[in-house]
Amino acid sequence: MNHKLKQQMEGIYSSLSPEAIPWNIETPPELLVSVVTGGLIKPCRALDLGCGTGNYAMYLSSKGFEVTGIDISETAIHMARQNALEKGLSAYFIVVDFLSDLPELKVTFDFIYDWDVLHHIFPEYRAQWVSHVRTLLNPGGKYLSVCFHQNDPAFGGKGKYRKTPIGTELYFSDENELRNLFETEFLILESRVLKIPGKTDSHIVNYFLME
Repeated sequence: MNHKLKQQMEGIYSSLSPEAIPWNIETPPELLVSVVTGGLIKPCRALDLGCGTGNYAMYLSSKGFEVTGIDISETAIHMARQNALEKGLSAYFIVVDFLSDLPELKVTFDFIYDWDVLHHIFPEYRAQWVSHVRTLLNPGGKYLSVCFHQNDPAFGGKGKYRKTPIGTELYFSDENELRNLFETEFLILESRVLKIPGKTDSHIVNYFLME
């Protein structure tokens, strides 16, 4: 599955312009900004899971965070490094398959987040995903996860498994299944079903903030 996902992502980042990649949005999402500006997440060592071209990692870097961004696509990481260099921001970007043994990650973090990433991970791999987050999160650290809700009308709006026009395969979750997944490893501080803006359309998402 990871090999397939890697091929999909590498194909997208190497063949499409950044403007054509649906999730490549330079402006940081309001929900992420609010937990930072509101002081809920203070500058610390942070890990961006599925960082893509590094937009949100660079936002955190500009706010004083020590950020590591990881992605399964080598092309995405190259683009992230170039973006950070052009903007004069400090962030560490590295190619990592988060469902591997993670030999590349030598430190732990105070804040970990995945934004519009978990719907790329099918249910049979999610327990391993959250176990890795738990291992890398310091005591008292925060974990923020946002992914598509099953009631989102995107890509036909039918079924939990859906294929997108650019060839990715996604899994759309309901709030209860994610709660059952997350509460095995974390204290859930807040969970909501929200509508958030996308590049072209809005999406209904599951929002979880955990400790």
